[in-house]
Amino acid sequence: MKDLRIAAVVCRAPVGDIDHNLAQTRHWTRLAKAAGADLVCFPELNLTGYYNRADMAAIALPYPGPETASLSDLARETRIIILAGLAERNPQGLPFASHLVFWPTGAIEVYRKLHLAPNERPIFSAGDSVPIFHAPQAAFGIQLCYDGHFPELATAMTAKGAQILFLPHASPRGDAQAKHQSWLRHLPARAYDNGVFVVACNQWGTNGKGLTFPGNAVVFDPAGNPLASRLTDDEGLLVVDLKASAWDAVRSHPMRHFFPNRRPELYFPK
Repeated sequence: MKDLRIAAVVCRAPVGDIDHNLAQTRHWTRLAKAAGADLVCFPELNLTGYYNRADMAAIALPYPGPETASLSDLARETRIIILAGLAERNPQGLPFASHLVFWPTGAIEVYRKLHLAPNERPIFSAGDSVPIFHAPQAAFGIQLCYDGHFPELATAMTAKGAQILFLPHASPRGDAQAKHQSWLRHLPARAYDNGVFVVACNQWGTNGKGLTFPGNAVVFDPAGNPLASRLTDDEGLLVVDLKASAWDAVRSHPMRHFFPNRRPELYFPK
């Protein structure tokens, strides 16, 4: 791993207001670039907004499509990696909750949410693959909100080489401090158990459909320690340097790097 400066975005994403959300994605990407970030991560479904009702299908966007092409152009122009989310149109059924990786080369890759919350299952289709994305500085995985409650997914991504886990959220209710305390129950464990960085960010404000988001963001190092957090009640950026030295300190220590000592043949016997 090499040093990587990331920007985690906390922003409002009104449901169905694609023009506004796309403009805000451009705005925060440029601010992240100005802050020296190599990668900017947006909350879950920041392009379409998040809503757990059936009319999400009507506002789902195609991939590829004009919106994704626009962000691909932005990544090429700014030379920054963009992680942005949308309800993705699915010709075979319900839309996917997807997060796309826009590379400065013009390439686009996609992660589709694997674990749907009970109230999301009538609204979305679940993905069926566990991709890992390879930046020049580090390999990373993406998990969306409810995905983060499943330790096996973090383990699977780490086994595939992930050094960073990005967890974009659209998690409503409560204030930022309360949501932060909720995240402290499981996100540090994902970092500590696997020896990886964990970066999480949430939507903020009202979505125009009755949901309000508290807008927090947090970063944990590979030892499970909090590196930085953002708990203010507004939109903004959390810019953090993910240092290779912090990753090496865990991975090179035989009593701190637990992952190589797992015995998966005992956990899932055939």
